[in-house]
Amino acid sequence: MEKQKRRWGDRKDGRLIRDIDALHIINAYIQPNRADNEAYISERIDLTKINEYIARKNQGDVGALPYTVFHVIAAALAKTVVLRPKMNRFIQNKRIYHRNEITLSFVIKKKFNDEAEEALAFVKCDEHSTIESLHNELVKQVTSFRKEAKDNTTDVMDSLKKIPRPILSLIMKILVALDKRGKVPAALGKTDPLYATVFISNLGSIGLKCGYHHLSNWGTNSMFVVVGKKELKPFYDSEGNITMREALDLGLTIDERIADGYYYAKTVKLLKYLLQNPELLEQEAAMEVDYEQ
Repeated sequence: MEKQKRRWGDRKDGRLIRDIDALHIINAYIQPNRADNEAYISERIDLTKINEYIARKNQGDVGALPYTVFHVIAAALAKTVVLRPKMNRFIQNKRIYHRNEITLSFVIKKKFNDEAEEALAFVKCDEHSTIESLHNELVKQVTSFRKEAKDNTTDVMDSLKKIPRPILSLIMKILVALDKRGKVPAALGKTDPLYATVFISNLGSIGLKCGYHHLSNWGTNSMFVVVGKKELKPFYDSEGNITMREALDLGLTIDERIADGYYYAKTVKLLKYLLQNPELLEQEAAMEVDYEQ
């Protein structure tokens, strides 16, 4: 993305949106909390074409981790945000900002057992990102964390938890005040998933169905995406005939203040189109897609 010179009112992680209509400005004052402005959208994704695409991608040697449905969804979300830039906005301290970067975050379970720790992954994307570049970065981070590496945010939280509670309460009040002004220390926010463009929760990987997930007033995350488990689902043709196909549900929780319903509708339409045509994800993210045909 083109970098712009920082101006008065900008934050270190985003620039202040100055040319915006009065409705969105006033709405940020009337409803200042992100968690009070959640729009929930549920979509069912037919996995037929995605499964065929993954099978082709995994032919031959693909390294430590093969391509999965999660990689396709993450790449589709990244491309969607590049082509629908309002989805990279956030509201903090009653002001609307556009992020300097596009980022995806998710939680990595180091081992699949009750006692295993979790790590926070944070992936940067741009207009040149492709499913290959995203897959390579995801493999790199997952491999590192499963070898017991820790992310910055977890390290900071491990230090904070040792502080006596009265002092910790004071520190957290200070951090919340800094958060509203975009001045949280970089060591804390660098890999905090609540500062990402999109926070993805892959519940399907632990056998859970898709469900609603709330937003948080902490950080800047305006879109939370839940990925459900794969199941056989009924699909109907124009004549009412039923076909059972493997599918999964996506649940998107979005801050309704960053755009309007029409913008969201076109955004979801683009996302679904990319998931039904995953080969488009091999193009650079900024490559336009004729999804309204």
